[in-house]
Amino acid sequence: MAKSIQILSTKILSPLQKEELKKAGFDLIEADFIKTENKPFQLKDLNESLIFTSQNAVHSVLSHPDSEQLKKKNVYCVGLKTKTLLSDNGFNVVAYTGYAADLAEIITLIYGNESYTFFSGNLRRDTLPNALKEAGIKLNEIQVYDTSLQPQKIKTAVDALLFFSPSGVESYLKENTIKKEVCFCIGDTTAEALSKITKNIIVADQPTIEHVIQDVIHEYK
Repeated sequence: MAKSIQILSTKILSPLQKEELKKAGFDLIEADFIKTENKPFQLKDLNESLIFTSQNAVHSVLSHPDSEQLKKKNVYCVGLKTKTLLSDNGFNVVAYTGYAADLAEIITLIYGNESYTFFSGNLRRDTLPNALKEAGIKLNEIQVYDTSLQPQKIKTAVDALLFFSPSGVESYLKENTIKKEVCFCIGDTTAEALSKITKNIIVADQPTIEHVIQDVIHEYK
């Protein structure tokens, strides 16, 4: 690479993740385009099984003084890191998938006779609750965190953009436009948020930040 490739990550990466990109010779700019915060909630009217679709929800629930009582319940979740976080904290994870749509399918096909409480954020997608309701599965929802957009103008010209959520895409587009940049996306839902704007989209095989970084390295080497 003659001139180093400029990459913008729409989320602050971990030291290890940054190291991977630096080692490969990339210049990295990073900024958090969304902010998540725990919100107060009550643990009441809980159904027999629990659903988590993000690590944010797990962190928020763990901060509740009564979270111990949830560890007797079966848990279903989206994302390997969400699953690991739950298991490490003593929860019994029955099934996990990469995407909410796949989790909805597994629940409706195999675990449809259970009732569920979904711990969610304010910007959650409708995919999972809609699928369960359509299948006549008993579901209630407790919002445990808030996501807010933090749009900011990026003045440096970059070659590639890294996106990790549909809200990250939405936030970026409030102050910036996408022209020729290659957009690396953590998953299909995130890519879908860009589909009307650009064709230069590369979606990670597995929805993890590490896989996004591998794709970047692979693409430019």
